[in-house]
Amino acid sequence: MTNATNIDKARSVNLNADNYKNIIDDLLKESKAMGASSAEAGLSVGSGLSTTVRMGKVETIEHNQDKGLSITVYFDHKKGSASTTDLSPQACKDAVAAACRVAKYTAEDDCSGLADKTLLAKNIPDLDLYFNWDLHIDDAISLAQECEEAALSFDPKIKNSEGGSLSTQQGLRIYGNTDNFIEAYPTTRHSLSCSVIAQENDQMQRDYWYSVARDSNDLEPSKNIGIIAAENAINRLNARKIPTCQSPVIFKSHLASGIFSSFISAISGGSLYRKTSFLLDSLDEQVFPKNIHIYEQPHIKKGLGSAPFDGEGVATQQRDIVLDGTVKSYILSSYSARKLGMTSTGNAGGVHNLKIDTSNLSLDDMIKKMGKGLLVTELMGQGINRVTGHYSRGATGFWIENGEIQFPVEEITIAGNLKEMYQGIVDIGNDIDLRQNIQTGSILIDNITIAGE
Repeated sequence: MTNATNIDKARSVNLNADNYKNIIDDLLKESKAMGASSAEAGLSVGSGLSTTVRMGKVETIEHNQDKGLSITVYFDHKKGSASTTDLSPQACKDAVAAACRVAKYTAEDDCSGLADKTLLAKNIPDLDLYFNWDLHIDDAISLAQECEEAALSFDPKIKNSEGGSLSTQQGLRIYGNTDNFIEAYPTTRHSLSCSVIAQENDQMQRDYWYSVARDSNDLEPSKNIGIIAAENAINRLNARKIPTCQSPVIFKSHLASGIFSSFISAISGGSLYRKTSFLLDSLDEQVFPKNIHIYEQPHIKKGLGSAPFDGEGVATQQRDIVLDGTVKSYILSSYSARKLGMTSTGNAGGVHNLKIDTSNLSLDDMIKKMGKGLLVTELMGQGINRVTGHYSRGATGFWIENGEIQFPVEEITIAGNLKEMYQGIVDIGNDIDLRQNIQTGSILIDNITIAGE
């Protein structure tokens, strides 16, 4: 297939870090030449391929090549920024000039500026984040088809499909500043997914499954993904409402990360210095039960959230965020740290591989331990108030009695307050979802309001 071969050739991208480091170096020198007291720049380049098949036929084939450069200049404490996707010398000079013009009109801010140079990464570890997948387009289509076919042939109840999809992406990230820091690291990210529709009588239910990894060899087998998607959809058939009640709730592991994501947002510098967080002044306060340990491990080999340095060049490092249920650290960039009179935690851009210690209980063990309550498998809506901690979201899942699943549940809302929900964590299972930056098992919370019939 000539067209397919051309696409495969086109999606290669130049990941020569030295070339792009030279572009950053030239930008920084140009910034100083235009009078800036300091400057920083970030550049990302990448390429990828994605394809989706539906009912065995190819629906989409997409190839992307992306590049983007941003430059920020400082005239003492006045800041200006500009960006461009054109990396030609003239376009880069124009971006620097634009940033300098912007800085002339901005107000002074004593907290703006580069990260503390003593915090910059001095040794860049190889974290095994780059595994190129030299995949021909025909093979990509075949894998997506194989995934979908496994789901469609699993059971006669699987009547339709939203598709099987494959994506492979590679990229390079470079950051530099005028404190003689210019570093880069390459990354890859590959994924395979399937979404299907089950039908019985007049009821239809949709569900999915997916796998994602830095190394394509670590992806789940395509047939397994299709089978799990089919099982998930079938298990949701004949769902019903339940009466409004107060009940224990288990958030399945792929949803449980969202509970902790809200916590990270609440202790992030931007929310704290703006006083828009329900966890203001929570440092050294016990927010969780004493058995909860939350920590960051940014240097895990092949980790989806691994990074040698943050968005400002600050070295990432393993550290406790919550120990014995008590908040030990906020999530801070250089700017938010200065606003709070603190030091950057190496989190410009977010956390890196947030981990939560688990018990030795499986999901089945936790269901038995709960006895009676709700197992949540899907959440809808964004009903989280970051200022008050109020939590209210649509949900589907399964009703549990006598430690066993009784029937699927839909058209309900779960509501509570995150502060109370955190304190109400009874157990965290060992079914850790490794497909996300926040890695946790399923969470059992003792009491949440369920609004139903």
